[in-house]
Amino acid sequence: MDKVSLSIAIIPMCHQFGWNKSVAGLVQSSFFWGYALSQLPGGWLSKIFGGSKVLQIGVLSWSVATALVPLLAGFMPGLILSRILVGIGEGVSPSAATDLIARSIPLEERSRAVAFVFGGLSVGSVTGLLFAPPLIQNVGWESVFYTFGLLGIAWFLTFQFLQENQDSHAAVTTSRPQSMYLGKSWNSSLAKLGGSLKEVPWRAFLRNQAVWAMIYAHFCGSWGHYTCLSWLPSYFSEELNLNLTEAAWVSILPPLASIFVTSIASQLADNLIANGVETTTVRKICQTIAFLSPAICMTLSSVDLGLPPWEIVGILTGGLALSSFALSGLYCTHQDMSPEYASILLGITNTVGAIPGIIGVALTGYLLDTTHSWSISLFAPSIFFYLTGTIVWLAFASSKPQNFSNTD
Repeated sequence: MDKVSLSIAIIPMCHQFGWNKSVAGLVQSSFFWGYALSQLPGGWLSKIFGGSKVLQIGVLSWSVATALVPLLAGFMPGLILSRILVGIGEGVSPSAATDLIARSIPLEERSRAVAFVFGGLSVGSVTGLLFAPPLIQNVGWESVFYTFGLLGIAWFLTFQFLQENQDSHAAVTTSRPQSMYLGKSWNSSLAKLGGSLKEVPWRAFLRNQAVWAMIYAHFCGSWGHYTCLSWLPSYFSEELNLNLTEAAWVSILPPLASIFVTSIASQLADNLIANGVETTTVRKICQTIAFLSPAICMTLSSVDLGLPPWEIVGILTGGLALSSFALSGLYCTHQDMSPEYASILLGITNTVGAIPGIIGVALTGYLLDTTHSWSISLFAPSIFFYLTGTIVWLAFASSKPQNFSNTD
């Protein structure tokens, strides 16, 4: 919800503050500066302190920073700083969630677990795009950030309450490995902190071609995802001549369809693995679908075929929805390769995957100001990365378990 809030609010904010597309791109991309910086620290801290603690701190941090946006909007350095803080808070969360899944979910159920947890991104996008326009029109764009920020703070307080109950229950019942993991002592974790960074097999990661395949695939997928997340509402509004409410409602369709596709993809992937299909083969199939589908649909949308706006919306919706096959492809591979280092591996690939948010989102705005072409600015770069990402993934990706600690 907090990711998509600015993509809608940026339209009235540009009118109020007189921003052009380049400035709007700079403001939207600032989120990814913090997002990129916090990936590796998030993965490392999740491994040491546990994903539960890191997740709580991340949500609280980005929620407070979101609520501060209206107060800082008129002061550009303060606005950019607040969005960087949102990025830092959100940046540690994928690794924290990955750490929890990798330590608690068996291989044959992993696709569904990843799809269920990370599917929340699509649910949040739908919810944010659904409620942002009426809030903006009836109360003002500031209300979006206040409302969504307070919801995050409420989540933090609820999580605290639920975890206290869980820990109390675990203390008087049979010991369980996962409960012990979630309730790790802060002091014992802190004692391990000093030497833990040196114990991470960085060289082994960088010598592994499958890790590099994950890195590049994450970059390629993020380029299409983040640029569309930031600019599709503006594309629908300006290129397809939809008003603010229509543009927001249409922007709901891709993440809404993704929820449906994700459930099918995850069940399919788990069933194939359970029936003996090699895990690497399943991951390659899913990721290829995730890349080629949006590439084909963006190509059709870029070519002047004289299609009416709603057909273009349908084509883009289908392509972007099918890209959620990545949750049963790339996003499971970190855990397949090494449950022990899954959070750090995701931190590495997600750091590189955040770069398109920094460069791609801002570059799209700059290209729009210079070329005035949505096909060149938004779609062409994404198509290129989707196609090259497919080639690299098919050639080098692997889900074979790796003992990185013994290969350094």
